[in-house]
Amino acid sequence: MSSSSHIARVLRGLSSLAFLAAVFLSPGQLRAGSDYYGHVIFDNSLTKDTYFFSSGQANGHSFVEQKDGRLPVEITTFRTPPNAIRIQWQSAPDGGWTAQISADNFRNRFPGLSGRNLYFSIFARQPISSSDMPRLVLSTSSEGLQVAEFPASFTAPIDLGKFTGDVPAGRWIEVRIPLSEVKTASIYPFRSEYLRSLAFHQGVADNVRHTLILDDIRVADDPIPQSALPAPMSLRAAGYDRHVELEWDAREPANLARFVIYRSLNGGDFTPIGIQLPGIHRYEDFLGKTGVHARYKVSLADWTFYESLPSNEAEASTRPLSDDELLTMMQRSCFLYYWEGADPYSGMTRENIPGDDRIVATGASGFGIMALTVGVDRHFITREEGVERVTKIVSFLERAQRYHGAWSHYMNGETGQTMAVFGMFDNGGDLLETSFLIQGLLAARQYFHGAAPSEQSLYSRITQLWNTVEWDWYRETPQSDFLYWHWSPEWAFTIHHPLIGFNETMITYLLAIASPTHPVPASMYYSGWASQSEMAQQYRQGWSGTTDGNHYANGNTYYGIKLEVGVGRGGPLFFTHYSFMGFDPHSFHDRFTNSYFDNNRNIALINRAWCIANPKHFTGYGADAWGLTASDGPQGYSAQAPDEADDIGNITPTGALASFPYTPEASMTALKHYYRDLGDTMWGVYGLRDAINPTANWVSAIYMGLNQAPIVVMIENYRTGLVWKNFMSNPEMTTMVNKLSAAAGGNEPSGH
Repeated sequence: MSSSSHIARVLRGLSSLAFLAAVFLSPGQLRAGSDYYGHVIFDNSLTKDTYFFSSGQANGHSFVEQKDGRLPVEITTFRTPPNAIRIQWQSAPDGGWTAQISADNFRNRFPGLSGRNLYFSIFARQPISSSDMPRLVLSTSSEGLQVAEFPASFTAPIDLGKFTGDVPAGRWIEVRIPLSEVKTASIYPFRSEYLRSLAFHQGVADNVRHTLILDDIRVADDPIPQSALPAPMSLRAAGYDRHVELEWDAREPANLARFVIYRSLNGGDFTPIGIQLPGIHRYEDFLGKTGVHARYKVSLADWTFYESLPSNEAEASTRPLSDDELLTMMQRSCFLYYWEGADPYSGMTRENIPGDDRIVATGASGFGIMALTVGVDRHFITREEGVERVTKIVSFLERAQRYHGAWSHYMNGETGQTMAVFGMFDNGGDLLETSFLIQGLLAARQYFHGAAPSEQSLYSRITQLWNTVEWDWYRETPQSDFLYWHWSPEWAFTIHHPLIGFNETMITYLLAIASPTHPVPASMYYSGWASQSEMAQQYRQGWSGTTDGNHYANGNTYYGIKLEVGVGRGGPLFFTHYSFMGFDPHSFHDRFTNSYFDNNRNIALINRAWCIANPKHFTGYGADAWGLTASDGPQGYSAQAPDEADDIGNITPTGALASFPYTPEASMTALKHYYRDLGDTMWGVYGLRDAINPTANWVSAIYMGLNQAPIVVMIENYRTGLVWKNFMSNPEMTTMVNKLSAAAGGNEPSGH
């Protein structure tokens, strides 16, 4: 989305979420733990020193251990490896202290917890009498107990000692608090299903230093006795440059809580190093250097911490990888988001993982389809598997709700019904998301264009989907100069957001002009996308905060780099990715620039130069950590750009890595830094996490469908041009380029 649309995306509201039960899933139908997060408030911290979603404060002569206002992470004693939270306090007669632990509010997480009891595990290194235990307040807000506005609420203080008794030293105790026993103390009723935070605070002022380690905070019913857990089977290990990847087979009984991973180094004892959620049968162990040999075992664990017998042992060593091998490793890991992490009913791409497993994203699914063609070409999957998956997606799209041929931004992956994530007006067609989807489908149509009946059928069915998108409807009137983003049968063009460049919406105009059945005039490239109207100038200036580039053309020089087209310093880097994953910018030019490839490269170089200059002095920026673009962030989704207002300190891997065609050496430097130097924090089952913010000491818990595929596809376009070649081989693209050229006697945009 454009910078303006990303801002709108943040402001238009939060989605309502629900979770689907996870039982007996195959590795190819990952659920990413949606049921798990319907219970768990805390199991591990992604940051190693302090837990981001916590706070600690004291007054008077009381004390609570904290660093920069957050609670410390405990890495030597834990119940769910590899860490826990430590609360160290001292209660003085003239003071008070509070230690608050909140759930990670990742995107599309609904705080609807299921269960009658609050559980958490505690460990004390020295005995603590029940009378010296802290008190506890539960809150439905993560903003602190001072928040009393609806729907936030909190409970009366709970005497923790009543539920723990005297706490012995040196062993874990599970605390169980029946939620029926807690009482509301706020002006609104406390509803335990919306529990977000636990605030431990001063009880008896004994003026003695105490320490508790807390882990596995969750809401659940009393456990029901179950049969023994089956051991995982066929554990395999593969060594890479700095990590080892584990895979296993397992049945998943209803009482499965998590998988527990054990490792042995240098022939030593096996120790627990991490957990994996139900539905995911892989684990990435980042060892940090080459030449490390490790052995592994995996077990199943239930909610009472009973574990199955371990799997077979597997072993592997890390080994140096060449640059080419590193690229393949990165592509494969990100590709698995679209293969293993896809919606099991439709094959479509989930908006983010973990998240609401109902929600599939239309544009991200188009990106995922392009990633699938790369996966086939790189032999991550077979051609038959690729055809089968794209056919499954096409079958879903044929029955899904459409609005004059356009699909909505988000759909329910099981039913195909629109999900109005951004509010009541967002319940119709989204032309931009449809454009990203069609870009992917057309690339796949040409790639899977073999003689096999399955491929011939797929070709025809994709063609039918393409031909039935009514691009001209989204013009609103035959006289309009612009295409519009949304239309709804209930609200018509109420959102009324015109598509105006320069941003990621170029592909919409190109496809609308290329359409063989519902085209718009080629002149709309200039009247709409590159409009010089007063409205277009105000639009660009409104989202960017600058007059630079408000006429579409820019012409200014930043850090010694001239920018011919672009608003401000070029905007977020996804402007140079989303429209150009299939559409090849190499020889495309118009009145404003002789080459969109060169222009995109300059946007990337300016972005990198801003990060090297680092005028806002964020931690971690540099020549090997750059690429401001849209991603998850400490305060939610954010579209970063190289300007004062939109740079918030996020380091987002897709920014630099999806720029490989434009800046191969700088992108490779970033890849090696993110993986080799930051991999202990960033590397996971789908490659690099969505973002980190070292200044805020924050790590994203999610991977995003919009951000992993551009890494796969644009690295491949750099290596072989595969997706560019396939998309541009569609005959409609040649026709479109010729239309643009003929629109003004050969002086219009051209791809030749």
